[in-house]
Amino acid sequence: MFAIHADELSKVFRVVRKEPGLRGALQAIVRPRYERVTAVDRVSFDIEPGEVVGYIGVNGAGKSTTIKMLTGILVPTRGHVEVLGRDPHRQRVANAREIGAVFGQRTQLWWDLAFVESLNLVARIYEVPPARYRELLKQFDDALQLGELLRVPIRSMSLGQKMRAELAATLIHEPRIVYLDEPTIGLDLLAKERIREFIRQQNRERGTTVLLTTHDLGDIEQLCPRVIIIDSGKLIYNGPLTTIKERFGRFREIRFEIQESAPILETPADCERVLVEPHRVTFRFDRTQTTASQVASGVMNQIEVVDFSLAEPDLASIVRQIYQGGLRVAEGRP
Repeated sequence: MFAIHADELSKVFRVVRKEPGLRGALQAIVRPRYERVTAVDRVSFDIEPGEVVGYIGVNGAGKSTTIKMLTGILVPTRGHVEVLGRDPHRQRVANAREIGAVFGQRTQLWWDLAFVESLNLVARIYEVPPARYRELLKQFDDALQLGELLRVPIRSMSLGQKMRAELAATLIHEPRIVYLDEPTIGLDLLAKERIREFIRQQNRERGTTVLLTTHDLGDIEQLCPRVIIIDSGKLIYNGPLTTIKERFGRFREIRFEIQESAPILETPADCERVLVEPHRVTFRFDRTQTTASQVASGVMNQIEVVDFSLAEPDLASIVRQIYQGGLRVAEGRP
């Protein structure tokens, strides 16, 4: 049984079309005109138990709408979805006992209560045995350093502290599936790494299935062996992260530090000059056509080089290529 099974999943919203100005506002009230907006369009994928999968796309691509259908908050317009063999909307209570969700810009905790009081309430709602609750609280304290936060009201916490609290509250009932929607948004590097390590630990030790939506591609690179990419509601890629890196990571840059002010060099074969600065020149080359050593040799034969460095393509540049139609080009589609 798949942890998550989505087949031709679609969601269409009926929204009022409003014209600008006072007249448009009155018309929208008296005689509204509706239009259909497709947020998710026939998306199909399966996620195995224990997988950590990145679900990525630009703003408005349909990521959060998909998560809401998986949690049972929204009913699909078309298609079929199963979470641990259940219909998440029709069996919403049973589904809620097996899942957890963190939405980076919303809180599930009580704003004016001390964090420990919110955590106690969540544990009682999910009927976590007291002995197990104390054991989990100790483990989460070690991983997320919660001790200093337990007596602090949620409203008094920083963004990073709130996210640590949200993760603890989400996982205190040991859900089998966790949906993380922008869990590191706005956090500093240290806070991000702490949360990433906690997610890795939960997956490694408990086999927790994780579906992660994020704009921070560092989260994807560090946590997700597989990615699903959605654009304008349509699924455009579903597969290993390594595959898209190999497919779209053809181009590399090599930077040379030189003693003299950058002269007019002859560009080595099969590469292009992308940046010329005093005492520095950078070339871009296609690794399927030439090698870094051939480019370096072509430059060093012309001028004395103090040092050079090779830059591998990052995930952000690869995803930009995909959104700009690189996937269609790679597959020979118009």
